Amino acid sequence: MKSDIEIARAVPLRKIKEVATDLGIPREEVQNYGKYIAKIPLRLIDEGAIKKHHLILVTAITPTKAGIGKTTVSIGLALGLNRIGKKAVVALREPSLGPVFGMKGGAAGGGYAQVLPMENINLHFTGDFHAITSAHNTITALLDNYIYQTRDSCEGLKEIKWKRVLDVNDRSLRNIVSGLGGQANGIPTETGFDITPASEIMAILCLATDLDDLKRRIGNILLGYTYNDEPFTVKDLGIAGAITVLLKDALHPNLVQTTENTAAFVHGGPFANIAHGCNSILATKMALTYGDYVITEAGFGADLGAEKFFNIKCRKAGLSPQLTVIVATAQSLKLHGGVAEKRIKEPNLKGIESGLANLDKHIDNMKTFGQQVIVTFNRFETDTEEEIALVAQHCRQRGVGFVVNNVFAEGGNGGKELAELVVDTIEKNPSGSLRYTYENEDSVKDKISKVSEKIYGASSVVYTTLAEKKLKQIESLGISHYPICIAKTQYSFSSDPKAYGVAKGFELKVRDIIINNGAEMIVIIMGEIMRMPGLPKDPQAKKIDIVDGEIEGLS
Repeated sequence: MKSDIEIARAVPLRKIKEVATDLGIPREEVQNYGKYIAKIPLRLIDEGAIKKHHLILVTAITPTKAGIGKTTVSIGLALGLNRIGKKAVVALREPSLGPVFGMKGGAAGGGYAQVLPMENINLHFTGDFHAITSAHNTITALLDNYIYQTRDSCEGLKEIKWKRVLDVNDRSLRNIVSGLGGQANGIPTETGFDITPASEIMAILCLATDLDDLKRRIGNILLGYTYNDEPFTVKDLGIAGAITVLLKDALHPNLVQTTENTAAFVHGGPFANIAHGCNSILATKMALTYGDYVITEAGFGADLGAEKFFNIKCRKAGLSPQLTVIVATAQSLKLHGGVAEKRIKEPNLKGIESGLANLDKHIDNMKTFGQQVIVTFNRFETDTEEEIALVAQHCRQRGVGFVVNNVFAEGGNGGKELAELVVDTIEKNPSGSLRYTYENEDSVKDKISKVSEKIYGASSVVYTTLAEKKLKQIESLGISHYPICIAKTQYSFSSDPKAYGVAKGFELKVRDIIINNGAEMIVIIMGEIMRMPGLPKDPQAKKIDIVDGEIEGLS
């Protein structure tokens, strides 16, 4: 089979204004970024239309390091729905350069279910990530200048909570000292870098409802504390307007097209293991304005991405999916069934059977949110009919819809059965009212315990002294009502990335807590998770090249 990039290049792209017009977007409203990419203005979002259309979440069982194909399935489902005569749109996150040059090589779908032009989407796209990086680091520079200028006065700060970001995996920048080289170069400070998807600015962009809300949230970002223990914010620094200016274009959702020339919105890019893992509320609402069926995804397994999608994004945006699709693969089931990673491509019915416990846990979790669930089996060449039949039988016994998809190899044609099951389920037995894991009024500790015990299956949660201190700060700020965003490994229900399957009886340790006062959520750092990833021994960057003017290695 051809590589992703070969397939992408073979697709005759339509001009983006034609794609927009077919969707119902007025041609004059399309803000072109070249021939095949555009931004769509926020004023076109229609809350009335949103309520009439169907939202579908695509999530997954606990993934392997190779991923599980959620993005490919999300795109393929949209293609399949369009193939059976439905008006469907997909809303996805933007890829980060960190994983593209680190492990993945590309994150725009795969095979015949991609969003295009994939090279642009995987690289600089419309510059949203650069705008977020620049906005974040401009705050840092202006904060450092404030500290320098007030170093001999009582207006200085005793505690700084704001670091820098960069959209590159660079473990050497996790902890640094800045301001060395003499007084003229600033005040020596212990600081560090997070990756751009972990920036609070990224979370704000994805949760903001309009430009005024964006500016309000930026102004509320907590930067540190004064010597009087008063919170010091971007508003206190007097630069909320300036930072908003840097983000005014990035706030508009990006419109691109699929391998079958249908519309796709790709906007925002927080990771689900260190942030809330969902594309922007604005892109989802734009898609719901124009699509009768809208498919969106949440990062990594359902315990991370879907939990945050419901408890954070849906809570804040007033969204409620009518169906959740869980993606499973034979390889992931085998890994969670105790099969060694180097042997998961080999036939192993026993491994599949044992791994079904992981699928069951995710199904049960989704049902706690009141979601109607179907399972789709993302097919690979190495899968056997016996393995697929075993998973199908298990889902039937559980009363859960099941269908094999082959969207990677066949595009929309390979997603028609999945699309038909989705439509049939929504028409006959859609999800009920959305139920959250915790209430806004719960204490932060109660919220952490409820997610840890109900969703992950932990037996207990313990806190470091630093985390306990942060809890007191949250109480003093009066923001305990914010939802929580747990940062932990994506490879296990526990904080141990090698505890495959369904870990039980484990303890979770809250190492630190980060107050995202602008994003209006509280980030809970569990275990050894890092907000600045490192590069693998053999990074994907070694395979990326440009040959005769063509980019290679993005798939």
